[in-house]
Amino acid sequence: MASRSVPTRSLGAVQELHDAPLAPLTTFRLGGPATRLVTATTDAEVVAAVRDADAAGTPLLIIGGGSNLVIGDKGFDGTALRIATQGFSLDGTRLELAAGEVWSDAVARTVEAGLAGIECLAGIPGSAGATPIQNVGAYGQEVSATITEVVAYDRRAGETVTLPNAACDFSYRHSRFKAHPDRFVVLRVRFQLEDAQGMSAPIRYAETARALGVEAGDRVPAAVARETVLKLRAGKGMVLDPEDHDTWSAGSFFTNPILDEAAYETFLTRVRDRLGPDVTPPAFPAGEGRVKTSAAWLIDKAGFTKGYGSGPARISTKHTLALTNRGGATTEDLLALAREVVAGVRDAFGITLVNEPVTVGVSL
Repeated sequence: MASRSVPTRSLGAVQELHDAPLAPLTTFRLGGPATRLVTATTDAEVVAAVRDADAAGTPLLIIGGGSNLVIGDKGFDGTALRIATQGFSLDGTRLELAAGEVWSDAVARTVEAGLAGIECLAGIPGSAGATPIQNVGAYGQEVSATITEVVAYDRRAGETVTLPNAACDFSYRHSRFKAHPDRFVVLRVRFQLEDAQGMSAPIRYAETARALGVEAGDRVPAAVARETVLKLRAGKGMVLDPEDHDTWSAGSFFTNPILDEAAYETFLTRVRDRLGPDVTPPAFPAGEGRVKTSAAWLIDKAGFTKGYGSGPARISTKHTLALTNRGGATTEDLLALAREVVAGVRDAFGITLVNEPVTVGVSL
């Protein structure tokens, strides 16, 4: 496919391009062109574009903020649908966001309104519609704790449906939407926030509590919690900055492994054999008989330190969990680095890391 972008038609607010570059629509700035790119600015346009593609049997790629996508160098042979819908509605403590709303901006507006519940999710790149898919979480908060409903187009049923929280099957960085990526297209997300008189939700994450100088469970002004999280994220290259190649990434590239008791004991043996009997890896409760450990710790202790790599794709100089495009990288450069990290961690600790970003036309 050609790499040039040629407008073919524009129907109202719907813009359609052929041979359209997708790299500029992703935070990695990687990937080849799409056969066709449609930009929709209303829910009706989104649904119409999806129906058209499904009726024609055309492969469909949904793009929001592009912060969780790894697109192959050959691009996407089908229709890429960019959701650019807008809508921020606050009724008391009830919040509704259109899928195309910029997530970080929406968080800032809820904090300005004196509401708590998503302030520690500040600075996460991407769109609101992506948050339930990944069950986005950071610094002790997950969107599943405040989402009440998700409005989505059900491609199987051919209709718009409203799924209550319980029907979304939320778990760690997972949901019903992620489990069935070709079925649902998120249109709107509804949240129930808390009026805590301008204070945050109880601080759950140890690093945040330390930075704030409080104990876990304490509350602080929501604006202070947000600013503190933004500083913590910026220090790890996790706040988008076009001049900083450490932010040319998808944020955390790997999820934190969750192990059952037997796997965890085997893991501890590998740690002691490799690092010595006095070394204890990070461990967090993850449900009955399950333990979550740190992917960043595993990567570092396997020998992949900050800045690792000699090519155009390297580990971030600020955080070992981010793989970055230093400028001029290809998707294959990125995948080669990711595979090297996965193999190294598996050899060192017997754990296979799982990528968090969605891959399009490629795989690890």
